[in-house]
Amino acid sequence: MPGADGCQLFLKATLAMSMKVTVWGARGSVPTPGVEYIRYGGDTTCMSLETDDGTLVVLDAGTGLRRFGSELIRKPPRRIAFVLSHAHWDHVIGFPFFKPLYRKGFELDFYGCTHAQASVRAMVEKTMQAPFFPVDLSRVGATLTFHERCGDECMIGDIVVQRFPMSHPNGGCGFRIGYKGRSLIFFPDNEFTFDHQGGRSLAGYVNFCAGCNLLVHDAEYRAEEYAAFSRGWGHSIYTDTVRLGLEAGAERLLLWHINQDRVDDQVDALQTEARAVVLAAGSRMTCDMAAAGMVIEV
Repeated sequence: MPGADGCQLFLKATLAMSMKVTVWGARGSVPTPGVEYIRYGGDTTCMSLETDDGTLVVLDAGTGLRRFGSELIRKPPRRIAFVLSHAHWDHVIGFPFFKPLYRKGFELDFYGCTHAQASVRAMVEKTMQAPFFPVDLSRVGATLTFHERCGDECMIGDIVVQRFPMSHPNGGCGFRIGYKGRSLIFFPDNEFTFDHQGGRSLAGYVNFCAGCNLLVHDAEYRAEEYAAFSRGWGHSIYTDTVRLGLEAGAERLLLWHINQDRVDDQVDALQTEARAVVLAAGSRMTCDMAAAGMVIEV
């Protein structure tokens, strides 16, 4: 049996092997300013993760990226890796407003692990293209490096990034991010009950997500909303997402892509109902709606 000192050292080592995940925006389709969107935030998709060795990765560049950039420029310049799921506006519209992009000393790496675009450089260049934005990519201050070919798996420092197709109009990829035995799955947009080109079956997604510590997955609709008008639009019913988490054995589920018309009280209700599904299944999986400002240790 190890002594108390040995136990404390083991505990410290275990805690050190982690990723700090921060939600900067989880709203879907379009930003939603207004007092009725305060608790969960109105910014679109952006999440950061930082490992205990200082590697920093940004997942998608929605409007939440603006606030994250404002935090970063208060600190010394650093290297930042971007992993982008696809090119729909709500996932890239924050990129031109990312302040470190215009500061010398910052180094930005972009990984082209998407099925939807042949070039990740072309994807971000289009967000700054005239006449829609006044400053083009050639005039920024940061050093940019584009890793256009990374196959189905790439390394960012000691982080392993595996890609897997989303079932979504115009394509795109979700990711499994592994670090020292811990794992985060990121599927911000995904409709696995509809056969979009390039998508996979529910069993395929369950297998890809199996045993993850944190599953971040699209859960935009209620069943009646989905049936009425949104089947085929690329987003999931929240109960289907809970089912995915349960079948994959996820430790924690974060419900993502909050509908732009769903106000805070309605998001609260959806979270309560999702947790009830988990409870009824007899699972210990933690289930939360994503909220801007949320920090999770994975």
